[in-house]
Parts: sequence; structure tokens; C-alpha cells
Amino acid sequence: MTQPQKNLSESRLERGKRVLAEIDGEAGEKVIAALADIAPDFATYLFEFPFGDIYSRPGLDTKAREIATIAALTAMGNAAPQLKVHIEAGLNVGLSRDEITEIIMQMAVYAGFPAALNGLFAAKDVFAAMDEREAAAA
Repeated sequence: MTQPQKNLSESRLERGKRVLAEIDGEAGEKVIAALADIAPDFATYLFEFPFGDIYSRPGLDTKAREIATIAALTAMGNAAPQLKVHIEAGLNVGLSRDEITEIIMQMAVYAGFPAALNGLFAAKDVFAAMDEREAAAA
């Protein structure tokens, strides 16, 4: 997948909504929906800054951005819900399951085995959920 194009006629919010939909699909929509009753303004910030500004910048394609995001969230060791969203996003933008597994395993060197284990279990959950959805659709 190429990098999202910046359309100068779009607002940050419009661009962020479009880019989030392209990258995260259903998983991103669930995050935004979950914020509706507690912090709808925070959902707007998520659209505008990470997706409307950062993901829309030139310099890296979305695949490279998802590699960096999966690595960072794995290294944090305490962001499993966000990591799961970005593992699914990585798959959406063309990363394979094997590539995602390797990204997470690489973090054992820099973030430690516990962080890598947590990341691998998050990936296992995402892969299993995707397999269930695909089996139900078949």
C-alpha cells in the first residue's frame, strides 16, 4: 500500500477519517465508536493528529508506518488493545502474519522477552479472530 495522499481541499478531520478507514478499517471504527459515550472529542483528536497529520505525511508508506507502530506498541509492553488494532492494520496494508510475528520477535532484543511475549499473544488473538471471521463468512 502506498502512503495516503494529502488532499488540500480536505480538512484534517476529513483526511483523518479517510486515512483511518483505509488503514484500520473495522478495527479503527470500533475504537472510535467506543469513545462516543465517554470522550467524543478525543475521537476527533485521533482522527486529526495521528491520521490526518502524521499518517498523511510524505516520507513513509503506510506499511512502513505500521511496522514502526507495531514495534513501538510491542516495546511498550502495556498497550495490547492498541497493538491488536495495529496488527490488524498491518495485515490490511499488506504485512503478512509471518512479517508481523518477526517484527514482534525482534522487539525481544530491545524491549525484553515479556514485551515480545505479550505482543506475540496479541498477534495470536488477532490471527485467531480473523480466522474465525473468515470461516464464518465461508
